[in-house]
Amino acid sequence: MSHLLRQHLSTITPFSDAEFDYVLSHFTPKKLKKHQFLVQEGNAVPNDHFVLKGLLKATHVSPDGKEHILQFAMEDWWITDYQAFHQQSAATINIDCIEATEVLSLSLYNREKLCSELHKIEHCFRVKTSAGYVALQRRILSLLDSNARERYEQFIQQYPTLTQRLPKTLIAAYLGVSRETLSRLYAL
Repeated sequence: MSHLLRQHLSTITPFSDAEFDYVLSHFTPKKLKKHQFLVQEGNAVPNDHFVLKGLLKATHVSPDGKEHILQFAMEDWWITDYQAFHQQSAATINIDCIEATEVLSLSLYNREKLCSELHKIEHCFRVKTSAGYVALQRRILSLLDSNARERYEQFIQQYPTLTQRLPKTLIAAYLGVSRETLSRLYAL
């Protein structure tokens, strides 16, 4: 499974076997069951996580009790509460498993250590972080400027495999629409 991480990093820059083995030695594998939390609001967030297998969702619960889905993460994606991870503070979101999941976890200490020792990995993390910011900006603009149909079409275009793996209630929550609205969009 760690070959997936190597493929992921190698899309930016190649790594020799020795370099990749060294990078991988800083990660810790972790297996989680369906519905198990990877990150829980109020707890410390010591790690960033690369998804080897499975599907997760990051959520925020508003004061009125409504769950808002911020992000999904499947194979070949990274996920954590980045604010809590980088500031070493308590989590403000929850991340739980929609499917049984396997991740490679990287502590902030090990991330910084790798970045100081290997320019290649620092470059990879910078490129991936920039791509994450772009995706976040697109998501926010979509929520602000697009109607439900447009958001649904964007979701299908961006994440075609997720529509087969996610219950419609979760897709609706991610899009910010009711389950009924989503059903009408499916029918069209």
